[in-house]
Amino acid sequence: MEEEMVKVKAFLHDKFTIKDLGLTRFFLGIEIHRTDTMMHLSQQKYIWGIIKDVHMETTKPTTTPLPTDWSIYNSESPPMADPSVYRRLVGRLLYLKFTRPDVTFAVNHLSQFMQAPSEANWKTATHVVKYLRGTISHGLTYAAGGRPLSIQAYCDADWAKCPITRRSVSGYCIFIGSSLVSWKSKKQTTISKSSAEAEYRSAASTVCELKWISYILQDIKQPCHLPLPLGCDNKSTIHIIENPILHKCTKHIELDCHLIRDHYKSGFIKPYHVPSKSQLANLFTKSLPAPLMFSLLSKMNFGSLHSS
Repeated sequence: MEEEMVKVKAFLHDKFTIKDLGLTRFFLGIEIHRTDTMMHLSQQKYIWGIIKDVHMETTKPTTTPLPTDWSIYNSESPPMADPSVYRRLVGRLLYLKFTRPDVTFAVNHLSQFMQAPSEANWKTATHVVKYLRGTISHGLTYAAGGRPLSIQAYCDADWAKCPITRRSVSGYCIFIGSSLVSWKSKKQTTISKSSAEAEYRSAASTVCELKWISYILQDIKQPCHLPLPLGCDNKSTIHIIENPILHKCTKHIELDCHLIRDHYKSGFIKPYHVPSKSQLANLFTKSLPAPLMFSLLSKMNFGSLHSS
């Protein structure tokens, strides 16, 4: 391994002017702790900066990113006098999504109100900060694993989540071995007429990400073993993928149907059913109670370095 690293450094040095500073411990706000068998990524200093910025150093921590009485919209809440304060906080929270999958859904929700945030939106944003105060040392652990590389994906959708637009929320997470490498939470751009349709759109987005990851692995001479398992908790969605017939209820998602079916027929993906309580992508589509949330996060190798 050392000989290979020396060769790589020599190759890069021939092409560019480089300087070896040793093992990385801190990079762009991300703290890196490593041993011979694992690497832990966290953003403790960055989070503490956020806490100090909103003067919540002595605040009592919460157990979940969003409050239990959380609602997407509160029409009775007055607008903030200075929206820039909200925008600054949410902008800083966005950068946490690199190492904190636990707040991805919450930050995705908060970012929808950047133009005209209300006092209720600010209260929700500070609730996320309180949660971060209690989980400041948490981060992602990447353990050394053997070959061949195995890829596992999960996709989910919360149908008609938005009470105003009735758009659904898509979410997915992708693992290489036991390591979480990609995750996303996003409101869908179109309105889905059923939960199966919403889940299907989420699956299409996941397949595109899987294809991109497979190209990266090919570029570094690490081909993935096909088919790639795709976990979904909606049996109707799986039936649509495996059934080559376009029904009347799926005509308006024809492009997504052909996209996923082509990859299914070619042997690139293999959808299978996952019980809702075991669906890891639930973290990116809805607010979960603390016990279930931390149970799913533990399966992502997410937690405190000191408690692992």
